[in-house]
Amino acid sequence: MVDVFSAHAEVYDRSRAKLIPCFDKFYSSPVQILEAHEVMPSRALDLGAGTGLLSAIISQSILIEELVLVDQSVSMLNLAKGVFENIPSTISITCKLQDLKSIKISGHFDAIWSSLAIHHLTDLEKKDLFKQIYGLLRPGGVFINADQSLGVTDKVEKLYRWQWLKEVRAAGVQEDDLLMALERMKEDRMDTLENQLNWMSETGFTQVNTWFQDFSFNVYSGIREK
Repeated sequence: MVDVFSAHAEVYDRSRAKLIPCFDKFYSSPVQILEAHEVMPSRALDLGAGTGLLSAIISQSILIEELVLVDQSVSMLNLAKGVFENIPSTISITCKLQDLKSIKISGHFDAIWSSLAIHHLTDLEKKDLFKQIYGLLRPGGVFINADQSLGVTDKVEKLYRWQWLKEVRAAGVQEDDLLMALERMKEDRMDTLENQLNWMSETGFTQVNTWFQDFSFNVYSGIREK
């Protein structure tokens, strides 16, 4: 994968709210999922953590003792470290420079989440990652993915893209930021939401559910029962 994310790291969060029209609900849904399942993760894992935005939002509402941030970009992880250094927190933070195609992490987790990362993997890589995630969860642990999915038909996908461009431009996104986003999107390997939910169930996850969807943006989760 071309590392356009490291190249754009310093400005990645600059227009995130404008590039994600459903920003507030998209990033608050994982908190609501954890609360709904009554999961208070003493140990949590963020896959494709980027600048640490989702973990920072979750940590403001959910008590976390230990947090492991995984990303393939040194620049992104350095920004994530800075985020947690600048907010009041007693969380033990560990950063690991790893590709999601081959996670090497010891121990188990009460919760694993990811945001806008898994859609960069191929179908086979997504399936393999779901299996790895399942193996890393403790019984009763929850996996949450806040991501983008492919439209079920070419026409639906074109409508997704059209609506997204319409909304981000209406929000006043800077042209440079839009061009950088479009450059990053060349690395997308999206699949349909239905396929991903099926792969989750096939892996062994239960209570697989989509909690939020706004065109291509969605948040879904599953539980490891045993």
